[in-house]
Amino acid sequence: MKKRTFLKNTAALAAVSMLPGSVWSMAKGKRLRTAHIGISNMGMADLKAIASHSLVDVVGLCDVDSNALATAKAMHPKAKTYADYREMLKEMSDEIDAVIVSTPDHTHAPASMLAMEKGKPVYCQKPLTHHVTEARAMKKFAADNNIITQMGIQVHSFYDYKLATHLIREGIIGKVKCVRAWSPKNWGFDGEAPEGSDPVPSTLDWNLWLGTAPEREYKKGYYHTGNWRKVLDYGCGTLGDMGVHIFDTPYNALELDVPMTIKNKCRKPTGFGFPEHNEVTYTFPQTPYTTETLKWVWYDGPGAPAKHKDLKLPNGDELPGQGAMFIGEDGRRLLLPHFMQLPKLIVDGEYKELDLSGTEHIGQPVRDYDSEGEKHYHQFVDACLGKDETSAPFDYAARLTETILLGTIAGRFPNKTLHWDAKTARFAEEEANALLDAPYREF
Repeated sequence: MKKRTFLKNTAALAAVSMLPGSVWSMAKGKRLRTAHIGISNMGMADLKAIASHSLVDVVGLCDVDSNALATAKAMHPKAKTYADYREMLKEMSDEIDAVIVSTPDHTHAPASMLAMEKGKPVYCQKPLTHHVTEARAMKKFAADNNIITQMGIQVHSFYDYKLATHLIREGIIGKVKCVRAWSPKNWGFDGEAPEGSDPVPSTLDWNLWLGTAPEREYKKGYYHTGNWRKVLDYGCGTLGDMGVHIFDTPYNALELDVPMTIKNKCRKPTGFGFPEHNEVTYTFPQTPYTTETLKWVWYDGPGAPAKHKDLKLPNGDELPGQGAMFIGEDGRRLLLPHFMQLPKLIVDGEYKELDLSGTEHIGQPVRDYDSEGEKHYHQFVDACLGKDETSAPFDYAARLTETILLGTIAGRFPNKTLHWDAKTARFAEEEANALLDAPYREF
């Protein structure tokens, strides 16, 4: 697949109205026929959650690993199976109502765009794309062609996060001047690229796994199945994994757009893996819920976050393992643990009881992930059936993903402040613009 498929031709396709305005009307029947691209690990979780909807029929399964394909086929024996998503979308176009993309990050955009070009609603795992140019192109194409979309940030639909959003917008801590967010996970790799190669497992189509990414020899334990997030060519590091989840609620609650400046305090680039420790500082323009500018600091890697007075808790309590802290201009704070814990209000160094009046529309706290985790998926299915609207469409997901990706790019220029122009989608620092995109390998 050539990158021009959606980067060079997106505007032209939209201009000639390639797709009818009711492109997804085929899905507004009594049931939804879904095809799933990537069914290992998170892909299996996505498959189970989508299929748990009573009005879903799984008709297509695609994975480059035949073991994963066999497991999913046993669960859905009537579904057709493929190793190449391009073949599935070509052969089954008339039999599919919606597509679920749960591949490694570098295949999100190629697979999602191809599905959208065929008029299919798309649920795509986070982060939405691997490159900034892809995020902007997907956002535009989905909007121009009226396609139903949803990014896989399941906690977006959880009670605790909706509650925190409501509280912040109601002014519980006033205008927010700073957000500090963290995860001690380590989807980084500070070593050098591996040398040599190992035999490709007979169950894996390595060429299809690489897809549009650069050619590379297979090396056991470095890529498929579990460690691709650590590698520049395939993943987006810890920031692109946990960062998307933990950024989501503050980003949404504060109605942020993309940042003005980005600086990543990390080790020097190696050209292969993401840094194991990152401290990324963003500045955002003012919104109705922030001060004139908003400072946002992200910490990841073992031991994160770094100590800071903004993160000191009452009674000597320890911070939750992952989470975010909103800091108001008058010093009031709201702690949002990740995940399935209520936010905590901190005033003058003490916890204060939350006033939950007026929050009935949010629902009730749920402490069971299996039931609450399905909400985001079912919302997408219901939207495709004309019964609901998605809460994380590509219009929102692309901006959040762009913000995340700018932080990973800043990691290639450690300790240097990069200046981002949202209108032109360019850095003032020309050397950084080369990382907004990458050529696609034909495969």
